Amino acid sequence: MWVHEIDPIAVALGPLTIHWYGLMYLVGFASAWYLGGRRARQPGSGWTEEQVSDLIFWGAIGVVLGGRFGYVVFYNFGQFLDDPLWLFAVWEGGMSFHGGLLGVIAAIGYFSHKYRKSYFDIGDFVAPLIPIGLGAGRIGNFIGGELWGRPTDQTWGVIFPRAGDMLARHPSQLYEFALEGVLLFTVLWFYSARPRPKMAVSGMFLLLYGIFRSSVEFFRQPDLQLGFVALDWMTMGQVLSLPMIVLGALLLVLAYRKPVMP
Repeated sequence: MWVHEIDPIAVALGPLTIHWYGLMYLVGFASAWYLGGRRARQPGSGWTEEQVSDLIFWGAIGVVLGGRFGYVVFYNFGQFLDDPLWLFAVWEGGMSFHGGLLGVIAAIGYFSHKYRKSYFDIGDFVAPLIPIGLGAGRIGNFIGGELWGRPTDQTWGVIFPRAGDMLARHPSQLYEFALEGVLLFTVLWFYSARPRPKMAVSGMFLLLYGIFRSSVEFFRQPDLQLGFVALDWMTMGQVLSLPMIVLGALLLVLAYRKPVMP
């Protein structure tokens, strides 16, 4: 067993503090920009590096605005009804992946209209760029000692003092890092390296993320303010991931009904 004692603050300059979690966002956006530029430079990619930079810019806005909005609506809607201005209290923390995904979906729609690109051409291009940011975010969660797992007697259990009970718990943040970050990136990066039918890469992302997230939720402590939200065992993360699994599988089926296009 190990007691979590990592300082979540990376840099402190007087009243200015920079948290590791915030730096992980920078890692995610920088990695997406680098990998997107690398793909854009390949012959016949149909992308320019300027378009990639613009896409990452609007995607980052979608992640931040959508992530905050999703957290408030999906996880703390009651507090929002009591105090609507709490929506803008970003300094208190609180981001939702599923909300961020909706923000990215909206950003892709805007980008598609602006550059006259097919919506799923953009989705297939950007999907492999996302997992490194997801993995970095989970490392940020672990460093911050938040979103801890359920109690365990396994030798790798971690005591998170912020939980308030000093019980050894699953380091579920690291499980998510391994699945949503490392494994998801590896599969999508190599899967998308060869020509695939339109919608296939987007579908693979949605399907795998939904499965990985739903699986780890069995080891992650349900949100205190929500508990189990369906069937006495499903968490909000699992409920929100279920449509991703269904939609991802549907996109893959539809994609492979069409011939592979270079």
